Formats: sequence, C-alpha cells, structure tokens
Amino acid sequence: MAYDLHTHSALSDGTQTVDELVGEIAGTGLTGFALTDHDTCVGWTRAAELADVYGLDFMPGMEVSCATSGLSVHLLSYYHDPENTDLFAEINLARDSRITRAQKMVDLIAVDYPVTWDLVQEHVGEEATVGRPHIADALVTAGCVSTRSEAFATILTPASPYYVSHYAVDPVKAVKLVRAAGGVPVMAHPFARSRGRVASVELLEQMIDAGLCGLEINHRDNAEDDRAVLRVLAQKHNLIVTGASDYHGAGKPNRLGENTTTGQMVERIRERAGL
Repeated sequence: MAYDLHTHSALSDGTQTVDELVGEIAGTGLTGFALTDHDTCVGWTRAAELADVYGLDFMPGMEVSCATSGLSVHLLSYYHDPENTDLFAEINLARDSRITRAQKMVDLIAVDYPVTWDLVQEHVGEEATVGRPHIADALVTAGCVSTRSEAFATILTPASPYYVSHYAVDPVKAVKLVRAAGGVPVMAHPFARSRGRVASVELLEQMIDAGLCGLEINHRDNAEDDRAVLRVLAQKHNLIVTGASDYHGAGKPNRLGENTTTGQMVERIRERAGL
C-alpha cells in the first residue's frame, strides 16, 4: 500500500483541476492520496467523489502557510474540521494578505518586465488565492523566464528587490490550531534547503511540544543526511513519518508517487484523528 499525501490542484498553485489531478493519480497504481491545497479545503468534496469512482483511498488535507522570524514554514494538516472558526480565522488573514502582497509584487515587477495584474489573474484558478506561483506563470507567458522554477530562482526569490512578505500564522500556534480543530499536523519538507533557510531542530522540538504529530521526511527537497537527522527526531518522539511528491502538475518537476507513505503510517494518522 502506497499513498501520496501531498498534492496540489489549481485551487491553490497546482496546474490541474481536481478532476484532472485525481484522474492522473488513478493511473499511477497508488492506493490513495491526500489533496493538500494551500490554505483551502474547497476541493475536498470533489476529490472524495472522484476517489470513490476510481477506487482510491482519499485523505482530506491542507497545507497551512506559516512563518516565524522571517522563516517560511509549511504545515500539512489532515482531517481537521473545515469549518473550524479559530483555524480559518488565521487562514483567511493569510489569504487576504497574499492578495495584497501579490498586487504589490506585480507593481514592482511591472517596472522592469512586461507583466500586468490582469495577466497574472489569467493564471489563477477559480476559487484559488493568487500567489507567487501565478506570478511565475505570468512571467513564463510573457517570455521573461522559461519555467516556474526559473522564476522562483530569480525574479521571485526572497532576495529579489521585487519580493514582498505577507502575513502567515506562527508555526507553533498553527500546530495548536490544527489539533484543536481535530486535525493531524505533519510538518512539510522540514529541511528543504534549496528553498532557503530552514527550521532549526529547536523549532521542530517546539512544534512537537505543541502537538506536532509527524514529519514529511521522504521528500525530494530533504537531502539524505537531513533525512537521517529527521528519522532520529521522529524515533525520539514516536512521530508519524510520511513521504510524498508535493505534486503541482506542470508547475514543478515533482512527479506523483516519487515518494510515498505506507499504509501503516496512514492508519496512525487516522488513529490520531479519532477515525
């Protein structure tokens, strides 16, 4: 049994509709999957319907955007209440901040590149919140860069003069909110050094003390030496260990099922969710 517990649709920053995504998953031989769009649960109902059609085991999830002291942290949440008031008060603050931030970045970029807000909007899926990936896609369309990855490595990097920060919930607080909402929090790609500065072991320990249930260790952005450190930490605290693709369709080179989670770990997630 193999599960891919980190996938994205066009409802956040993936490039496929939920229908297209689940249809592709069905052809991989995976036992099941989680839909973990950024800061939204909009796709859960449709994903569950399609999973039933294709005979897949579906897990509802979400990737929560967090930040502390200028450090970006991503938290995967499984089985939380999609109508929990406290959790989604924070999520909505972040979503609103993303829109304002994106507009400011586009204004800055437009001084030097042929990119407009209207062009960016053409790349935002229905019900999705605009973000840097959509700006990246607009830059590709305008011929400024060849790929979304190139855009993130140059024009959209945090070191770029065009970069603008946005509000995101503190990761320790996010863990507590997810747990209070009945969810199971798992830290996404903890040591993704290619993306910039990563969380310290001390921060991970603080998140664990707050109720963090697992670590996404098997991910292409975690180097093998770092995975070894994370495995020791997981064993020390009896954490759930997951693996996933972090699939975004054509938006990233990541491929479905390139890293997976075992059925045993999926059952542990469900047990923590009280299922």
